[in-house]
Amino acid sequence: METSDTRRAVETAGAAASALGLEVDDAVVIHDSDRIAMRLVPCDVLVRVAPSAHRADFAFEVEVARRLAEVDGPVAELDPRVDPRVHLRDDFVLSFWTYYEPVGAEIAPADYADALMRHHAALRKVDLKAPHVTERIAGALSEVSDREQTPELSGPDRELLSSTLRSVSAAISGGEAGEQLLHGEPHPGNLLNTRRGPLFVDLATCCVGPIEFDLAHAPEDVDEHYPEADHDLIHQCRAVMWALFSTWRWRRDDQFPDRHHWRAEGLNRVRVALDRRGPDRA
Repeated sequence: METSDTRRAVETAGAAASALGLEVDDAVVIHDSDRIAMRLVPCDVLVRVAPSAHRADFAFEVEVARRLAEVDGPVAELDPRVDPRVHLRDDFVLSFWTYYEPVGAEIAPADYADALMRHHAALRKVDLKAPHVTERIAGALSEVSDREQTPELSGPDRELLSSTLRSVSAAISGGEAGEQLLHGEPHPGNLLNTRRGPLFVDLATCCVGPIEFDLAHAPEDVDEHYPEADHDLIHQCRAVMWALFSTWRWRRDDQFPDRHHWRAEGLNRVRVALDRRGPDRA
């Protein structure tokens, strides 16, 4: 968010928490892009805040978290002191989460795979309507095709993203791989190492697709510890994952930190992922 919006969001979060009976002396911003995550102290609650246009996404994430908590999924939980719903205040939507003190050790590949397998098992127990991953790809393809949405994207790079999104979407929608509810973006930034063990966060990206789409977001050595994963499909999904990431960085109104670096780096990683698919792939 812009600096002024961030300041307003922090003030709104503090006021909303105080109105709910939580003690707030200070706020520590943990993440700031199109939405903000902050830790309020001394009540020790994590608050996610965004403009009211994100209300549907926030409501979906709260529902996913609530359902997964009921089946003991390895996910961060909503704060039990606050009603498990989206809260509205001023022009913002807010959700209140348990704050987990991070553990410094890096999550080992086997433990990462175990957390993802348990997460997938919990998701299979949840009856929840979610978009198919190909809908997300179609949305990105629409933005790549719209020069008003991605005005600074060059012709060759636009073609690279477009062809990657089309070809891999066709491979994923072919119906050969089994499908289920997924996290959607279980990259290392969305897996916390806590005293309770690894816990997934940022659940608004939940979608339907093959487990390989989730594995494509994890470090590359994680899939070796996930039985029966299709490694060829993982390589294809990794290419489309970086194509999605790159598309979002080229959006006119993207607010991702250091986005100029990640615009170039994202395109490079698309090329690397495509090379790893092998010469027989289009």
